Amino acid sequence: MRFTVAICTWNRAQLLSKLLERLTCVRQPSGAWEVVVVNNGSTDDTERVLDSFTARLPLRRAFEPRPGLSHARNTAVRHATGDYLVWTDDDTLVDVEWLAAYGLAVEQHPEAAIFGGPVRPLFEGEPPPWLLDGWQKISTAFAARDLGDEPFELGDGKLPFGANFVVRAREQRQFPYDPNLGRKRAGGLLGEESAVIRAVLTAGGSGWWVPDASVEHWIPKERQSVRYLRSYFVLQGKTYQKWDRDGRPTFWGRPLWLWRSIIKAELLYCCARLSGDPHRWLKLLIQASRDRGATPR
Repeated sequence: MRFTVAICTWNRAQLLSKLLERLTCVRQPSGAWEVVVVNNGSTDDTERVLDSFTARLPLRRAFEPRPGLSHARNTAVRHATGDYLVWTDDDTLVDVEWLAAYGLAVEQHPEAAIFGGPVRPLFEGEPPPWLLDGWQKISTAFAARDLGDEPFELGDGKLPFGANFVVRAREQRQFPYDPNLGRKRAGGLLGEESAVIRAVLTAGGSGWWVPDASVEHWIPKERQSVRYLRSYFVLQGKTYQKWDRDGRPTFWGRPLWLWRSIIKAELLYCCARLSGDPHRWLKLLIQASRDRGATPR
């Protein structure tokens, strides 16, 4: 088995159906492939959607009752039979050439353990002007990733994102996903895939950017908001684990220096918001939200 397309899902039956429909149209890579979908405790029509594709795709399913993306990813790894795990999210649409492009990259770079491709935004409706004006500052909050049109060897600072990457199976089993990282329902943390990718590269593995292996990532209206950005960058702050390690005084669980930083950033953000320039206020919103999310261990 050459490839296992791995998808973890939770209560996104309609979006999952669109992704699976697109997978029925992808150009086949050389060698066999399968699709493993891990149901992470969904309460919607996910199982009915999977039933409808069992005769149309080389589909296998698994169930992971423990909430959390890392738990679901590790379950997918246990069920995968492919030599490479090709990861994408349940709210993406893969390009028709997506899997074939990874197949070609694997043939060209058999020594590599990591591959990744572009994640481009697919907005519901017309996004607000401030979002487009400040896109370069906030694109990571929407899982967007585009490192250019030419292949290159991956390195720290230039890594793929979780909605579109490949890990060779033997390295994937050597470096499982950390249950302390990754989304858990509406909360959790970020970065479970980045931790694995960095671990593989640090251990001596190599990787390649595959510009032709692209996906589109669905961005619904409710995420095109300041409220969503707040929640994302608070999670990012929690992930970064920004706290005072020197044992200085704390107030409500945060170091005093962090409160000063939060208050300053919030005041500057409010003033900048009045200016209407997203390039000014988005930077301050990000800083204030990250600081809010930073908590001591």
